[in-house]
Amino acid sequence: MKREELIVATRALVEEGDRLGADPSLTSLQVWLQRSDDLLASAWGSMDRYHLAWLMVGKPKGIVRGRPMTPDEEAAYVREVAEQKTAALRMSLDAVERQGMPFVGESGGVGASGGVPASHGPDRAPDQTGLPMDPALAERLAEARRQADAHLDHDAPRAPRPEKMQR
Repeated sequence: MKREELIVATRALVEEGDRLGADPSLTSLQVWLQRSDDLLASAWGSMDRYHLAWLMVGKPKGIVRGRPMTPDEEAAYVREVAEQKTAALRMSLDAVERQGMPFVGESGGVGASGGVPASHGPDRAPDQTGLPMDPALAERLAEARRQADAHLDHDAPRAPRPEKMQR
């Protein structure tokens, strides 16, 4: 797959996700999810349960169990899942289009916005070659680490627990 093909296909899926949000249909959602899963898998590799859980795709807040959904519940479900998956598609589009990131399914050498060198074939892990350097990245990373270090004790008990509650 070439970079431009991925960009065009991802834009089309983003537009379809927006349409699903405006006019929800469970059947259309299922077809759209399969098409978007196939595209993302061909570009970035298959996603395991960890990735999907992290993206929260298909995990609506108010899930209905044990009975059929009402039309309003179904529409809300379709909107929520379409919104989540569209956000993931937008991240993919940004990575390929604006950031010029190399992707697993890339063919045809270096894409229009950058990418892996032509010596790297498809399905190889990208290296740092050809990626734009951000001079402020090291400082931002150091600041994020300082902030994280300030919260190392977040799981420590906050107050003594009475003996009765320690069962």
